[in-house]
Amino acid sequence: MTPTNAATQPKPTVLFVCVHNAGRSQMAAGYLQALAGDRIQVLSAGSAPKDTINTVAVAAMLEEGIDIATNTPKILTDEAVQDSDVVITMGCGDACKFYPGKRYEDWQLDDPAGQGIEAVRPIRDDIRARVEALIADIAPAA
Repeated sequence: MTPTNAATQPKPTVLFVCVHNAGRSQMAAGYLQALAGDRIQVLSAGSAPKDTINTVAVAAMLEEGIDIATNTPKILTDEAVQDSDVVITMGCGDACKFYPGKRYEDWQLDDPAGQGIEAVRPIRDDIRARVEALIADIAPAA
């Protein structure tokens, strides 16, 4: 028997999905990338993506030392869902793709669109707590 280690284990892939892929899913992806490093592959997409990231979400994440300003909203594809082990939806409704055998979670979060920084900070903080719990569950530190 050969011992296994983290380097030989495939890393899980997490896909964050919201309608516009401009706020919630981008903040979640930013946190997961920053907090999990290379232990988890991170994807994000939207069922109806905007052209740019929400500037208030960018500002809220910069307060945490995470820069998502250069991210680009992406359209949700079948391939992104198929390639993911965990799919986290955030208010994308029936537009979210579903495939049997995937782990799905629906995070009920307020939409930061059109909100000021004071309203976005609690959303950001809720996302961080959920991301930390997700990391502990699917890729705990060795």
